[in-house]
Amino acid sequence: MKPLQEKIKRLRWQCRRGMLELDLLLGAFLDQYYLNLSAADKDLFEQLLTYSDQDLYRYLIKQQLFEDQSMQALIERVRCGR
Repeated sequence: MKPLQEKIKRLRWQCRRGMLELDLLLGAFLDQYYLNLSAADKDLFEQLLTYSDQDLYRYLIKQQLFEDQSMQALIERVRCGR
């Protein structure tokens, strides 16, 4: 398996969460947009996957906002599917 394929497989596994809503949003974003992200946004997405389900859910429903503007912009992209 190629390194990129291995990385995508690992990320897909990390997108599997304990909440169906998160599974759907994160998995769809990975499949549709990840490969076209800038290197910086790919790093942010990988960092995003380290957050707990509860924190991710709060960010995605806008109950809580990131102080980091770049991370908040990525959250908006994931939430809106673009």
